[in-house]
Amino acid sequence: MIEKWGIRARVTLVAFIPMLVVAALMTATHTSLRLGDLDDALRARAQAYVRQTAAASEYALFAGDNRTLQQLLEVLMLEDDMAGVAIVGRDGTLLARAGTLELAPPAHRQPADAPATKRLRIVEPIQPRPLPTDGAIDLDTADDNALGTLFIEMSLERLDRRRAALLWIAAGWMVVVAAGSLALARRMSRTVSGPIRNVADTVLRIGRGELDHRVPVSGGGSLRALAEGVNEMATRLSIAHASMSRQIEEATAELRARRDEAERASIAKSRFLAAASHDLRQPLHALGLFLSELSQQRLDERSRELTDKLMLSAEAMDGLLDSLLEISRLDAGALSPVKRSFDLRERLERLVDGQSGAAAERGLELRLRCPPCRAHTDPLLLDRILGNLLANAIRYTRGGRVLVACRRRGARLRVEVRDSGPGIAAEAQKVIFDEFVQLDNPERSHDKGLGLGLSIVRRLTDLLGLPLTLRSRPGLGSVFAIELPAARTQGPQRRETRALDSFEGVCVLLADDARHEHDALAELLATWGCVIDDAHAPVADAPTPDILIADQAARGATATLELLARIRARPGLDALPAILLDEAPAADSQARARAAGAHLLGKPVRPARLRALMHRLLGVDAGPPEPPA
Repeated sequence: MIEKWGIRARVTLVAFIPMLVVAALMTATHTSLRLGDLDDALRARAQAYVRQTAAASEYALFAGDNRTLQQLLEVLMLEDDMAGVAIVGRDGTLLARAGTLELAPPAHRQPADAPATKRLRIVEPIQPRPLPTDGAIDLDTADDNALGTLFIEMSLERLDRRRAALLWIAAGWMVVVAAGSLALARRMSRTVSGPIRNVADTVLRIGRGELDHRVPVSGGGSLRALAEGVNEMATRLSIAHASMSRQIEEATAELRARRDEAERASIAKSRFLAAASHDLRQPLHALGLFLSELSQQRLDERSRELTDKLMLSAEAMDGLLDSLLEISRLDAGALSPVKRSFDLRERLERLVDGQSGAAAERGLELRLRCPPCRAHTDPLLLDRILGNLLANAIRYTRGGRVLVACRRRGARLRVEVRDSGPGIAAEAQKVIFDEFVQLDNPERSHDKGLGLGLSIVRRLTDLLGLPLTLRSRPGLGSVFAIELPAARTQGPQRRETRALDSFEGVCVLLADDARHEHDALAELLATWGCVIDDAHAPVADAPTPDILIADQAARGATATLELLARIRARPGLDALPAILLDEAPAADSQARARAAGAHLLGKPVRPARLRALMHRLLGVDAGPPEPPA
């Protein structure tokens, strides 16, 4: 606990405790000695009374003058603290007594200073001749020549009162000494901790940036040197800070000027390229016409080969020029999107048909999966986005297939371009949208482009406000996806259902802990043309699921709904349709399934009913009327 105290408390403790201990020892010693003196004085006075009275009563006792003995005792009772006195003859007969004094038989005689009586008793034999007395003498041990015995009892009450008063005085002095010691300790702690606290406060304020704050210099020795050192440090820091601030301001102004100059140069370059597109295309277009006319002539084999190479070079130049001009127009802000509603499926079909030849040349399977739907954005810029993504997928996929898929997610449409290519590492996914980045073209071969395709895609999606996402793993292909708003058609809402054979290519995410039931349901869905993926161990390159079918009879409703929530938490699957299977589902299970946005079917499942529910969940909702273009 003491470790958490501040310096002032510690200095106070160190200064206070020694002074308090010394004061306590001195007061206790003095009080003890004083109490001993009082006790010794009372005993000495009692012994004096005994000896004087014994000597004075010797003759009267010898003569048998009891009246004189009684007068002696009454005179003795006039002394302070005298409680009782008595003289007993040699035969034990009480000869005289004054005050209150009880003579017990010898066998029951109490100690000389019994605490119960609060009195001091002294017994003295009365000898016919002087005898040395060395203390109290009991009757049974007195000399045979003794004339009698003198008993004196003195009260201890006044002594006790003086003792109590002395103790109270000692306690008062202790309180006074403690208060004075504490005040002195606190004053000493202030003189030590005050300058240190000033230094600490100044250092803290300097750390907060108040470089003009200084420590008040006071006292001498190490504390003064410490305060002066902190002030000198603050002065140097203030000078260094002012110098650095000036340098930073100058560097910032220079950088700002250079940045403005670079931005002006970049804008001028972009505007120049955008404005010169017509003039640049004219000779290239003429070159293409000349080469086309030349190819129609009768040429020998060598000339024909040269002509074909020239045409390929011209086409490559045209593609490179298109990319440069387009990105320049985007940088210059020369493109203004014109959004309208259009048939998305029709444009995707046209896009896939245009790339089917290139896919066939590379031995790829190019497929489109898109229900009838309409979108609302700039169709020309969307064609450019999807065209670049599809061209990249075909260019970098050496075998397998490329899929263009579209599905509705609430009021938005998600368009994906999937490939089974080499995939993209996580660290490379951060740079592939930069200009002139080509991961597999270190030699910068121009027949693979300039590396501007994905940069153009990023700029166009930002221009149109369309979210662009990428999922990829090395060796497992890539998925580029964009989301665009769905258009609303005129007229009442209607739902188009799929044909009976339209489950071809539909990806079903299947979750069933019973292996034999899982296999049976998977085989049934496969006969309908579905692609099956296991929800517990999904395949890395499997397509994005279109629907989830989960059996909650084995794993329980809670675990199944948690699984559905985890799957819907994945990107792009927040509105994934779900069918839950259960044996004799109760009303609360139905309510929980509806609350989770899922549909519950009882087991055993009738294939026709499952097929009908899948048709309904995978159908396309045309939606309400479109907004004006």
